[in-house]
Amino acid sequence: MSARVERPAPGWCAREVEDELPGLRLLCADVTVNRRGSLAGASPPDVERRLKELSNRFRGATAVAVRREPVPSAYRVFYRHIGLDPEVVRTPLEAAVFARMMKGGFLSRGLLEDVLLVALLDTGVPVWALDAASVQGPLGIRSSEDGERLGRGSGAPPLPPGRLVVADSSAPLAVLFGELARDHAPRGRSERLALFAVQVAGVPELYAEEALWSCRAALEAA
Repeated sequence: MSARVERPAPGWCAREVEDELPGLRLLCADVTVNRRGSLAGASPPDVERRLKELSNRFRGATAVAVRREPVPSAYRVFYRHIGLDPEVVRTPLEAAVFARMMKGGFLSRGLLEDVLLVALLDTGVPVWALDAASVQGPLGIRSSEDGERLGRGSGAPPLPPGRLVVADSSAPLAVLFGELARDHAPRGRSERLALFAVQVAGVPELYAEEALWSCRAALEAA
């Protein structure tokens, strides 16, 4: 990793969440998008080429066995700790591999989604992106409170109390391992992104840092 690239910043975590789920961490990185074109538009040749390489890598027995590898297994354990059955609600990596098996390959879905997918497949660590202009203060993990909504938009959907969320200083912006607030998601021409990776117990910090670095390098490339 280049010495000129800043390391991802740790997000905050509410004390009660930290006590209940030791090892849960948020790592964050701000990115200035230098790629030409829309984030929702076609990926450049280097990103599409990487998707094809990964399609060949995740096939047959390799795809079936991915859940038993240490990092994917750690996310499966975490899902059970927060009341999700990974056999019903797939972890991000398993969902991506399942889609590859159903569709015959990792199909391009636009520059940003492709970049996030490549990082996930390379490291096993999921990364999400928010429009940095819509984020107020540092990101962290906490439980939603009674009456809160997902985002600050007028049509933001209500959240049940006690749901684990990724929030800034004033509102939940994403459900942990789930939906992003629509009004805070990146737009096709977003110039700055707030990326965050979710690390759980059993996942080395280096993997989460590498996932964010991979996204940053791909999006900042001119």
